[in-house]
Amino acid sequence: MSKSTNGPRKIFGTDGVRGTANIEPVTAETALKLGRAAAHVFAEMTAARRKSARTTIVIGKDTRLSGYMLENALAAGVMSLGADVLLIGPLPTPGVAYITRSLRADAGIVLSASHNPYEDNGIKFFRHDGYKLDDEIEAKIEHLVFSGEIESIRPTAGKIGRATRIDDALGRYVEFAKQSFPKGLKLEGMKVAIDVGNGAAYKSSPCILRELGAEVIVANNTPNGRNINRDCGSTHPEEIQRLMRETKADVGISHDGDADRVLLCDEKGDVVDGDEIMAIAALDFIRRGQLAQNTLVATVMSNFGLDETLRAHDGRVLRTKVGDRYVIEAMMKQDLNVGGEQSGHMIFRDFSTTGDGIVSALQILRVMTETGKPLSELKKCLSKYPQAQRNLRVREKKPLEDLPQVLKLVQETERALDGAGRVLLRYSGTEPKIRLLIEGRDGDKINAQADEIAGLIQAEIGE
Repeated sequence: MSKSTNGPRKIFGTDGVRGTANIEPVTAETALKLGRAAAHVFAEMTAARRKSARTTIVIGKDTRLSGYMLENALAAGVMSLGADVLLIGPLPTPGVAYITRSLRADAGIVLSASHNPYEDNGIKFFRHDGYKLDDEIEAKIEHLVFSGEIESIRPTAGKIGRATRIDDALGRYVEFAKQSFPKGLKLEGMKVAIDVGNGAAYKSSPCILRELGAEVIVANNTPNGRNINRDCGSTHPEEIQRLMRETKADVGISHDGDADRVLLCDEKGDVVDGDEIMAIAALDFIRRGQLAQNTLVATVMSNFGLDETLRAHDGRVLRTKVGDRYVIEAMMKQDLNVGGEQSGHMIFRDFSTTGDGIVSALQILRVMTETGKPLSELKKCLSKYPQAQRNLRVREKKPLEDLPQVLKLVQETERALDGAGRVLLRYSGTEPKIRLLIEGRDGDKINAQADEIAGLIQAEIGE
């Protein structure tokens, strides 16, 4: 590999390294190299920030079987470069970010493939302040994995790192999440159904809700390493809908595997997505004069109705590329405090440095408690444009410009929408998929258009 860090990226995607566990790049061998490379880069960053004899790195994970293998390999790599490891076990991704800050560690590493099936896993990194790494730092780590430049760095004797297991990480995170809910308020009298997806929040989210006074009904909280996200969690909203029907709860909460996102379900059994959650939260923040610059950050995938809702209340929506990292980058650059994605990945920077499913849910439970309004009524603040979405598996990710017939049909569709809608076509950063979104005023028409474009894509590059 070239010595330049600006060459083509080999293993990092839009959210760290991700793939099938035990197949490159998500193998024990590469995890060990990533541990060594990350320890080296973080040691340099630590030295530039403060004088310290040792670098300390937190490692957390979700509930996947392969987490054990990768955790040990990463830890071995980190310690072989002379850095110390703090092992915190299964904890939501935002919990790892918080514990990294709480323990004043120099970095945090999360082992998770988020909403993907258990066969997959991933490795993502946080800086000492709990924010995700920028592209430049990821490129440095990746370069060291492939270049062999640090092969000769072999601390010996007392300079080798050590690992310590942190037993109170869960309790620390529970207390942290509760801080995002007003001290004088409780959830007494509220029945909450929650689907934790057999994932990283299987202990933390129910505990947080109970300690705030809610009556809690929990589903899918018996992880066995193989059942994370399986027919449950936020990628299977029908499960929280079933739970709501059975329990007659006031509100339903559904997490993905690492609990950095959330979808809600109202008392009528209807799913409340990230756009609706953002609309409710943003209008509440505007009312209280707490939405920085009256601006909400959302991606290009969010419904156009969100812009209209904010405009009607003297607010605005700032759009970014798809991916929570781009949402956070925009929030940091312009000092904004609320943003997120339609998928339920929301960032409330007043409380957290990354997406946090339970903290996001608590913002809506607070509004419900303070206003006395059910979620079905609160979500009416957002009037959505109909959307047609298609997620298609592909055998290769050809550049879109190499698909002229597809691009021609996309352009014709955009012209037909005549300014009252839009077409988005992009490849997934984490899966072998292409994602199509058409938005317009006529639901039947845009669904027909989506089927036509999807059929052409299938013929060209479909799996």
